[in-house]
Amino acid sequence: MDGGGQYNPRTVEEVFRDFKGRRAGMIKALTTDVSEFYNQCDPEKENLCLYGFPSEQWEVNLPAEEVPPELPEPALGINFARDGMQEQDWIALVAVHSDAWLLAVAFYFGARFGFDKADRKRLFNMINELPTVFEIATGNVKKQQREKSLVLNHSSNKSKSNPKTLGSESQGKYSKPQPKDEEEGLDDEEDDEHGETLCGACGENYASDEFWICCDICEKWFHGKCVKITPAKAEHIKQYKCPTCSNKRARP
Repeated sequence: MDGGGQYNPRTVEEVFRDFKGRRAGMIKALTTDVSEFYNQCDPEKENLCLYGFPSEQWEVNLPAEEVPPELPEPALGINFARDGMQEQDWIALVAVHSDAWLLAVAFYFGARFGFDKADRKRLFNMINELPTVFEIATGNVKKQQREKSLVLNHSSNKSKSNPKTLGSESQGKYSKPQPKDEEEGLDDEEDDEHGETLCGACGENYASDEFWICCDICEKWFHGKCVKITPAKAEHIKQYKCPTCSNKRARP
């Protein structure tokens, strides 16, 4: 069972695009959609798998009936362990298996369409530039300490009644104005730091033309579009909680 069954990427770039789409869907299931994902993984049901699709969507479903399947299958029976573990430990376990499946699918395409050593190396290097599903789902992304220092730096540049934000749309309100000729070097350094900040939902890097918001609970940064928060909406939020933190408090 796989939503990409009729789509066969044949070049390194196409396989990488397929990988990124499937990865984005699985990250969504384990972060912003985690409450829905949790509920769908009912231990009373049969063996269930988490699938990611090139369209950046995800699905919990039974494995493919055909043997061997058209594509490698993800971990089987993820629902059975749900109630026997701490939720975060279970999410981390599913994330690790998701990473393994994503690599399996990518290199299945590579083998099927005859990628040579150089192509396989290039594909791996492209994939390796992205944080893993596990790193995103658990918050264990490299340079996390640097991200926290970013949070502290920006907290001094905002009103205490507003959530922390980044992006061109929010700079006028939340950033201290600086003379361009005196602070140009500092601005370049700040841009470099922001460029290494990763979205807690999709894992992509910060870009100065995008609106970002920081969770006041876990202190992770998110694209506004990933958590459905606009600059106008952020104006009225006193303390922002990301979907994961909101679900933790809501669930007994």
